[in-house]
Amino acid sequence: MSEITLYGISNCDTVKRARAWLATNSVPYRFHDFKKAGLDAERLAHWVAAVGWEPLLNRRGTTWRQLPAERQAAALDGAGAQALMLDQLSVIKRPVVEWSDGNVTVGFAEAVFEAQRG
Repeated sequence: MSEITLYGISNCDTVKRARAWLATNSVPYRFHDFKKAGLDAERLAHWVAAVGWEPLLNRRGTTWRQLPAERQAAALDGAGAQALMLDQLSVIKRPVVEWSDGNVTVGFAEAVFEAQRG
């Protein structure tokens, strides 16, 4: 079984809740802070293939709201959204988790984490 990897930003409250849940439930994982360690296009493309680009694009966050309208408009399709996410990592909804069974989830919900834990 491969390792669980949680991708996010260390100061994100949702990432903190997800990491706390994993620790409390003794679920081993690796944390990848993509603001510090970066994110490659291949990894993002894998996520898009697994869950689609729309769940990954956080349109509710501060980074999105601060973007000029033309940058937001350029992210209305898969290619534009992926380009924006690679350029502005903070617009990726967090956390993204690659589970040991190969599933990819976006965001934190206890029920989803519990189901993935098995």
